[in-house]
Amino acid sequence: MAVKLKIKKGDTVKIIAGDDKGKTGEVLRVIPSKLQVIVKDCKVAKKTVKPDQDKNPNGGFVNKEMPIDISNVAKVEGE
Repeated sequence: MAVKLKIKKGDTVKIIAGDDKGKTGEVLRVIPSKLQVIVKDCKVAKKTVKPDQDKNPNGGFVNKEMPIDISNVAKVEGE
């Protein structure tokens, strides 16, 4: 079942519910199968990273944007 979403990657949206209510940001990614979006600098979680040889030789913590349900964001018009 295909779902037509009104919010696309690159759109500016406002968070209307949740901990980040009132913030605005750019949509980095849309996940249509779960009806979720990832918004820049909103719903940021601190994730632990294991050490590896390439990117993170020491490991540590990384801030990562988590998905938000699409019903909790509203598209900002005029941008």
